[in-house]
Amino acid sequence: MKVLLSISLLLISCTGFAQSKILPSEIQIKTALLAAPEDQRSAAMVYGYDESGKLIVLQEGSNNLICLADDPEFEGIKVVCYAKKLEPFMARGRELTAEGKSEIEKRKTRKEEVESGKLKMPDTPSTMYVFSGSSEDYNETTGELKNGKYRYVVYIPYATAESTGLPLKPDNPGMPWLMDPGTHRAHIMISPTSN
Repeated sequence: MKVLLSISLLLISCTGFAQSKILPSEIQIKTALLAAPEDQRSAAMVYGYDESGKLIVLQEGSNNLICLADDPEFEGIKVVCYAKKLEPFMARGRELTAEGKSEIEKRKTRKEEVESGKLKMPDTPSTMYVFSGSSEDYNETTGELKNGKYRYVVYIPYATAESTGLPLKPDNPGMPWLMDPGTHRAHIMISPTSN
């Protein structure tokens, strides 16, 4: 009997822990918007998580930016915002993840879908803003993240070193460089250095 009671209490405490990982909507929104340029935050659309862990719209948007709250299933804090033109590509990635596809399978599927015309990539450069840090530096009550780091990604499908003049690796800290050149995923990486 004591064993059954102990197991029941353990299951209840684990269930409670899992549910506490989903933060209130206003905190998810505040944290997600940390990735966005300040002048675009109030009008950005924000996806976050409901009590069951399902991704939902937490804030309707009226500008060109979509932001994602931190995924409570992953270690650390990472929020992103990106241009609306990237939404088909990003949404398809989320769908494939939900289907249990690996990163390699996701890349292969999206590549095939872009090449067939089923999945549209932006026809102009489109930016994604990333802000990340450690859980220890995150305040779940205020939504603030200390010591966070920014990274910027500018998608330019099929760009090459020749077409952009960018190197394929950074020679200096913070230097822009081109990743996945010549592919549908070609993008400029910019990781500013800390002051």
